[in-house]
Amino acid sequence: MGRRSDLPAGERERIPSAEEIVFQKAFQALRPRTPVPEFVIAFRPYADINNVIRIREEKLVVGLSDMLRDAPRPVLESIAVILIAKLYRKPIPARHQMQYRRFLNRRSVRHRIQALRQVRGRKQVGTPQGEHYNLEEIFEELNQRYFEGRLPKIRLSWSRTLARASLGHYDAAHKTIVISRIFDRPQVPRTLLEYLLYHEMLHVKYPVIHRGARRCFHSPLFRQEERLFPGYREAQSLLETL
Repeated sequence: MGRRSDLPAGERERIPSAEEIVFQKAFQALRPRTPVPEFVIAFRPYADINNVIRIREEKLVVGLSDMLRDAPRPVLESIAVILIAKLYRKPIPARHQMQYRRFLNRRSVRHRIQALRQVRGRKQVGTPQGEHYNLEEIFEELNQRYFEGRLPKIRLSWSRTLARASLGHYDAAHKTIVISRIFDRPQVPRTLLEYLLYHEMLHVKYPVIHRGARRCFHSPLFRQEERLFPGYREAQSLLETL
């Protein structure tokens, strides 16, 4: 009988990679009565720390962010459980969610993610000049009125579509504030638009706080200063009617 090394290349048993072994064990734990399928795993240069899993020709094809290539094994195990659980619509164990979030919230990892987004990410930014309102003019007025002109220069843009799911957001990686175009209308009170922009400007002043596996987007200081905006309650009521 010939040794394994003497067999033709096509007949040799392929040794699974370390990542494949991790995903195989996760699959067995989540679906103990189902035969383990073949995994095809690759690290890909995504613009963010994204991970995807799909079924292709009875194989499970996994794409992992290349930033996870050197991630600790327990983190990779948690990612495997999360992806497989989502694929088969199973509950995700809390400990794996916490493990992965804790990893993402590490300062070194956060800095790498932000640098990655700046280099690879494409932020499609429009113009601050709308049909009825100019975001740059309002930003400068609010900066002087409420921030003593101390906020740095930020890219401003109306959204490309009439976005309703996201009325506004601040992208720290690209230092950009985007406001939904639904507010660029003559019937929208200027004070409502000012409040929306003021809220996003507070995100510039008070960055996200990372603690363990948690992220705090609106700190007590953020909320306290937000309520100082004149017409705060009126703006909240108007937003609820949208």
